[in-house]
Amino acid sequence: MPDVIQLLSDHIANQIAAGEVIQRPASAVKELMENAIDAGASEIQLIIKDAGKELVQVVDNGSGMTPTDARMSFERHATSKIRDINDLFSIRTMGFRGEALASIAAVAQVEMKTKKTDADTGTRLVIEGTEVINQEPCATNTGTSIMVKNLFYNVPARRHFLKSNTTEFRHIVDEFTRIALAHPHIAFKLWHNGAEQFHLEAGNLKTRIKGLLGNSYEKNLVPVEEKTDFLNITGFIGKPEAATRTRGMQFFFINDRFIRNAYLHHAVVQAYEGLIEKEAFPFYVLFLEADPARVDVNVHPTKQEVKFEDDRMMYAYLNAAVKHGLAKYNIAPSLDFTLNAEIQQLSSVQLPQTATQKEQTEKGYLYNNFSGKNQAHFIDKKDGLKQWKDLYEIANKQAANTHQENIVSIPSTLHSDNASDNGQGILSVHGSMLMTTVKSGLMLIHIRRAQERIWYERLLSQWNNGNTPSQQMLFPASYELSPQDAILLHEALPDLSRIGFDISPFGQHTFVVQGVPTGLPQGEEKNVLDEVVDQLKHESPDAIAKRSEILLAQMAKRLSRNKEAIHHKEGQEALIDELFACTQPEYTPSGKRVFTLITHDDMDRMLG
Repeated sequence: MPDVIQLLSDHIANQIAAGEVIQRPASAVKELMENAIDAGASEIQLIIKDAGKELVQVVDNGSGMTPTDARMSFERHATSKIRDINDLFSIRTMGFRGEALASIAAVAQVEMKTKKTDADTGTRLVIEGTEVINQEPCATNTGTSIMVKNLFYNVPARRHFLKSNTTEFRHIVDEFTRIALAHPHIAFKLWHNGAEQFHLEAGNLKTRIKGLLGNSYEKNLVPVEEKTDFLNITGFIGKPEAATRTRGMQFFFINDRFIRNAYLHHAVVQAYEGLIEKEAFPFYVLFLEADPARVDVNVHPTKQEVKFEDDRMMYAYLNAAVKHGLAKYNIAPSLDFTLNAEIQQLSSVQLPQTATQKEQTEKGYLYNNFSGKNQAHFIDKKDGLKQWKDLYEIANKQAANTHQENIVSIPSTLHSDNASDNGQGILSVHGSMLMTTVKSGLMLIHIRRAQERIWYERLLSQWNNGNTPSQQMLFPASYELSPQDAILLHEALPDLSRIGFDISPFGQHTFVVQGVPTGLPQGEEKNVLDEVVDQLKHESPDAIAKRSEILLAQMAKRLSRNKEAIHHKEGQEALIDELFACTQPEYTPSGKRVFTLITHDDMDRMLG
């Protein structure tokens, strides 16, 4: 029998490694920028063409390389970061495996120019598909410039699976944002197709957040700083009003390396309990500094997933630090009348007290009981009990009236064989459901879901007919987004226009909303756009064709929150009639049940 096991060639081995490390242009951006940081650069430029498919270039002013090091840097497992096995457990640099440049060179055309500070000339190296085409001396600036051209030119299948330019560039901006946040002391620039996207001067974390994410975040930042023997936590969290319905504005860094960790994210979200809505996501940029021996960063090729020696301890420290930050800056459920403009406008606050008002106050029951000596915990048994008794009788009377108003004649409702025959065939259940009789038994209808189905089919009909109405806003609203989200919203503007939105770009990452779909409650436009951006951010590869359905479903969900329309019998009957005029009345656009039937047999079984 012939031998069947053989060693792979270096070329194929590098292409396999590239499949793990270089998944898209953004992967090359991450690796090259991290190498520039490890080289001690104080200025880094990222130049992109065609969303990275044509060119990814990183230029730095770091330490540069000798001709021999420049050639060795493209070999597999060649690294300047590790000398023995113990170095793996004390890693503080970014790239350390020595696979990035070899992987990139296996699937792209690479040109490197590099020069050390004390060298007279630099080195130019050209590599295509792991093959060295040319290496020669050249004139260049101190530092390193690496150009990655035509990514996946020799792996057509991989290139075919790259997404649209908008999606790929958004991933590049994601990587650029994370690295720039982690290193505010370094100046960064980003160019795309010849246009400058970011110009970030070296500074502190607060100015870096403002420069990257927009001015709107500056006034909502709350500093966090907790230092212990086990863990140091620094950075910023957002005030509750800065929370959004879109994910992506949450950044964890462990020893200056961006990580993803759902467990630690939960620790932050739990600290906001009672301050933000359940579906909202708080903003945070938090740096965790721990002994590298307690953190394993080598569990994933992209090094964005890590393992901790003690997860529960990290959770407890982080949760406490965020709570302390919120409490320290008075961001907690409390009353602060000095911040309420309406209260400040009251005449009782602005105008001085008159002598007559003072005399009337001093005659009052509460003033006498609480202003007298040793009276703070004492209520006069004669006059005091009478006052409380009067209050009780007033409250009791109001409760009785409310109870009478809420009484429903159940027998007259349930005896009808056909709900549509008379106005007594519908019963409201806790304000969230309707119960009506049908020939086979009882039907229970979820009001909000029914409205959602009705609105969806109404909007779909308007979309197909091309006559979606729009109402102009009296005061146009500005809507500022992060750079990544602004890219997505810009792509979706034609679809949003077709469902009734009138939105125009205003500046680099800001939009002006001048018109909204008819029926959308005032102030809801931001929530709708947040949800649309979040859907686009996590859409599946085939979702672009279904984007109109996603937009219509989000709009239907927002428009279905009108409970006033079904307070009266006429509104309830109209809801049921419209629901069963729909092409699919049984389910919402997201697939949730709208109604259920309880047959006579079901009721017999319930009652034994």
